[in-house]
Amino acid sequence: MADKQEMSFEEAMNQLETIVNQLEHGDVPLEKAIDLFQQGMQLSQLCGQKLAQVERKIEMIVEEDGEIRKQPFIPQTEESETLG
Repeated sequence: MADKQEMSFEEAMNQLETIVNQLEHGDVPLEKAIDLFQQGMQLSQLCGQKLAQVERKIEMIVEEDGEIRKQPFIPQTEESETLG
């Protein structure tokens, strides 16, 4: 596994998806399942951090354009896009 701090969001998500698939399949020995779960939690945390960084960058860009938002930037999810 590459250094987690240098890993892109997409790489982390791909690895996380692989781990989830392995754990969902159910035939992983207990010790390996625990290791995979721990790796998955670390990758999930990394993805959350990367998303937070992007959110801050977007807020800075919006502020630079003279439009200071009173509410924090909240990205739309696929579900909210289909509902709205």
